[in-house]
Amino acid sequence: MTKLYAIYGAAGCGRSLMPVARQQLVREENASEIVFIDDSLTEINLINGHRAMNYQVFLNESAPEKYVQIAIANSYIREKIAKRLEMDGIRLWSISADNIICMDGIEIAEGAALSPFVSITSNVKIGKCFHANLYSYVEHDCVIGDFVTFAPSVKCNGNIHIEDHAYIGTGAVIKQGTPDKPLVIGKGAIVGMGAVVTKSVPPGVTVVGNPARILEKK
Repeated sequence: MTKLYAIYGAAGCGRSLMPVARQQLVREENASEIVFIDDSLTEINLINGHRAMNYQVFLNESAPEKYVQIAIANSYIREKIAKRLEMDGIRLWSISADNIICMDGIEIAEGAALSPFVSITSNVKIGKCFHANLYSYVEHDCVIGDFVTFAPSVKCNGNIHIEDHAYIGTGAVIKQGTPDKPLVIGKGAIVGMGAVVTKSVPPGVTVVGNPARILEKK
């Protein structure tokens, strides 16, 4: 076995991405094994037909090349795991469904997970370990940082800048910016489910509603 692939995380996110990962290897005519990594395990188990093991057991596997998709919803944990993988000489693995749409001039860093029916149009730059869930789209001239998460059905329109660790909730709509004044979602900001974002969002806040407003802490 020359290559071993893994989905890091065997909860809902990881189990949903495993079929996407399998399809990708079939598309590439790659017969390598895919396993789950779950640090709660003390021995090798079987989950949905795939071997599941903790990280140390994965490290001890004999394959000379190892690739990992980090299927963890919490972006800060994703970053921590990514740093550990880098220290251990393991590459981030990008996976994408058969039916995604990617147009011209797209740059996507390693470790992305693009679920079924995701669309990314032209001239978009995306950082590492980006998660785009079902039916989400990214329109033209957007810049997305590292460890950003889109829940299902996010509508990210053109000329939007989304900074590292932002989380965009299910069904959220982000209004289009302009080339000279992109709409900005700040670092670590959370956009709530169904929110309609009409202006830039400061770093670290949570916005909800239509139009989206900052959720004040009580």
